[in-house]
This record gives sequence, structure tokens and C-alpha cells, in this order.
Amino acid sequence: MSETTSEELLGLFDNAPLNLRYWVIFALMSAVFVFDFFDFLVVGYLLAAVAREWHLTYGESAVILYSGGVGAIVGAVLFGAFADAWGRKQQMVIGTFICAVSSGLIAFIPEGAWWLFAILRFFVGVGLTAAVTPSLTVVVELTPTRHRTIATSFYVVWASAGGFLAPAISAAIMGPYGWRRVALLGFVALIIGVLVWIFTPESVRWLTAKGRFAEARAEVAKHLGLPLDRVPLPNVPPERPPRGNLLDLLSQPRMFWETILIWGGSSTAGYGVYLWGPTIVALLLHIPVPKAAAYFVIVSGAGVFGKIVVTLVAPLMGRRLLGIVWGFGGTVALALAGYFNSVLLGEMPLMVVLLACSTFCIEGGFSNLAPYTVESYGVSLGARSSGLGQTANGFGKIIGPLSLALIAGTSHLVSPQQTEAAVFPAFLFLAFAMLLVGLSFLFLGVETHGKPMALGSEGAPAAAVH
Repeated sequence: MSETTSEELLGLFDNAPLNLRYWVIFALMSAVFVFDFFDFLVVGYLLAAVAREWHLTYGESAVILYSGGVGAIVGAVLFGAFADAWGRKQQMVIGTFICAVSSGLIAFIPEGAWWLFAILRFFVGVGLTAAVTPSLTVVVELTPTRHRTIATSFYVVWASAGGFLAPAISAAIMGPYGWRRVALLGFVALIIGVLVWIFTPESVRWLTAKGRFAEARAEVAKHLGLPLDRVPLPNVPPERPPRGNLLDLLSQPRMFWETILIWGGSSTAGYGVYLWGPTIVALLLHIPVPKAAAYFVIVSGAGVFGKIVVTLVAPLMGRRLLGIVWGFGGTVALALAGYFNSVLLGEMPLMVVLLACSTFCIEGGFSNLAPYTVESYGVSLGARSSGLGQTANGFGKIIGPLSLALIAGTSHLVSPQQTEAAVFPAFLFLAFAMLLVGLSFLFLGVETHGKPMALGSEGAPAAAVH
């Protein structure tokens, strides 16, 4: 019997058009991003309401904010390994259910129970990364190489759409209905979890790397609308099937440290802005929380726009150069936002304009670096590498909001005077985090645009360090 390799099956799959089936799966994976990130980011607006109502200190507020980051680390570590060992689909569904239930239950916590708020936020973080780690991996593995850079960059736009939805809904609903009605919307993500379970297939590339050739062949035939006998069945077993050992990531030390720096730096800056931003703006400008949320519609909208721009220019610039430019751009915007925190342009705070510039770079950068990480490591390490990025992302979710709390003093009440004294040094710290992103792409980056993904764990194919 002649040998049939995995490359023959995957070559056929990689030449598939972006058909209706592709876009249905893409839409479901996008919905996972939108609603899970809404559940995670809406806490900035919930906290802005309850901090004054419950007379919380900076320390108590920070615990609520960074408990989600701790949960995100746990979810990324565990579910990244689970997704490489047992498949992508099941982990997405479980993660989405955890995120939705935990977020919705926040609406029912007793008055003043900030510790229960923090516990539920921990599980929101677990569910977020448990769902988005494999969903990102699925989209990268599903998309043909010739379309991968633009399609996967566009996919990450939907995370910012969830961030945009959080202030928009908070501004519209919180005033007349209160923060509990906003929190109740977390349950909506349950519907997405059910739809993913019904309609999303397992990753063909993962099935092939795992040696489950009959299932991979059947999925390729279904995806292309071909008779099964026209699709090759590989019979050469894989040398290194994907497993769940996280230590495998250390086999690529350059990519290991680059992943930590670009994800951790971007997350520290981004979540520092999104989770403390509404509170800072409300206090410094002496405005109600719904109005601060309305300003952050602009800030979040700039993040969405940044990701759209990155989607369009990434195929022209390549992953590495784009990462350098966007990293340094975010550095400058954050430093200026902290310095000009009390300046007005007419009735518009200059700080809000500069924060919008920063999220344009930070969120735009995520649209580049998130698929870049999976592309760099290859299929066998794809979910674990995404999990490594999400782990660093989780630390950023802690460090970003914790930075202001430490600078302001954790025992102090959240107040305008304390915020004004702390905001400039805190934003310099966030700017330094983005500086690390630009430097990492400059000195550790490789180019993955247009390169086929490695099936094994040998790292980015044909990519050289610059």
C-alpha cells in the first residue's frame, strides 16, 4: 500500500474557498469573542457604580478588578493544554458557559458583598480564556494560508466589539435601570455556547496532527462538499501528536519570551485603561458614571477602528513591522494621556482623545499579535501557545488595574484627590508596558505572514529572526 501523508489532505483543505460554511463557523467564533469580552469588560462600569455606593477602598476595588485576571490565568493554562490534548470544540463550550453563568450571577450579589463580586469575577476570567483560547486557535487553523493574515486579524476585531458593547449598554441602561440589570445581560452568552456546540466542527488540522485521519478526512469532504472517496486518507501516523504538556512551550525559548512580553505588555496597558478609565474620568471631571461610560464609547470605538485598520494593513506591512509601529505608538499616546489628564479641548477632555489614540494602538496590536502567536508555534502547540499568551494576558489584567491602586495607596478611598495625584505616574507605567511590546517585536519578532503553519512543534516555518 502506498503512503499517503497528512500534507496531501491538508493541502486540499488549505486550498478551500472561504465558503458559506467557513463564514458560519467564523461568525460563531466571533460571537464567542463579543459576548465573553462583554462579560469581562463590563465590570469597569459596574465597579464605577458600586465603588461609591458601597464606599470601597482602592484595595477592595482592585481585588474585584484583578480577580478576573487571576481567573484568566487559570483558564488559559488549563484550557490551552486541554485543547491541545482533547480538542478545541469542547473547551470553547465549557468556557463560554462558565463565563456566562458567573457574569450573570453578579446581578444577584447582596449589597456591599465585594468579596463575592471578586469570586464571581474570578470565574468570569476562567471562562473567558477557556473559551477564547481555543476559539482563536480554531480560526487560525481553519483559514487557508493565502487568506490567513487578513481574516484572522479581522477576527480579533470582535474582542473590541465586546469592549465597545460594554460602555454602550452601560451608558444606555445603567442610568434608568441600575447596574444589576447591566450585569444580568451576562447570561446572553449561554445562547452562544449552545450554538457553538451544535454547529462548530473540530479543527481539521488538530485532528490530522492527532492522527485521527478518518475524522479529518470526513470533515474536509464535508467542508468542500466532495464525495468521501475523492478526499485522500493519510496512513502515515504523526511523529509527535499534540499533547497537554505545557513544558513543550519551552522548546522555543525566543517565542516563549516574546509571547509573554507582547501579550503581557499589551494587556497591562489595555486593561489599565479599560478597567480604571471610567472611574478616573468620572472622578477627575466630576461627572456621573453614565456620562463617563459615554466617553468610553469613543475610547472603545477607537479600539475597534484600530483593529479594522490593522486587518487592512497587516498583509501590506507584515506581522513584525506592524507590531513595532503599533507598540511604540501606544507608548506615546499613554504617556501623553497621563500628562494632559486635566486639559479640555472645548468640552472634550484631551485625556479621552489620547486614550482613544492609545486603544487604537493597543487593541489594533492585539489583532496582529493574537493570531501571530498561534502561527509562530504551529498546530501541535497552537492552543498551548495561545494559552501562554492568554496567561500573560491574565497577568496584565492584574498588573494594569493594580498599578493605579498601588500608586494611589490601597487603603485610601477612591476619591478625586487621590486619583489626580496618581494618574500621571500610573499612565507612565502603562506606557512602559507598551514600550516592551514594540521592543519585543523589534528584537525577537519573526515574520509569519504568508508562511504555511507547521503541523508539528518545530515553530514558525521558514521564519527568521530579524
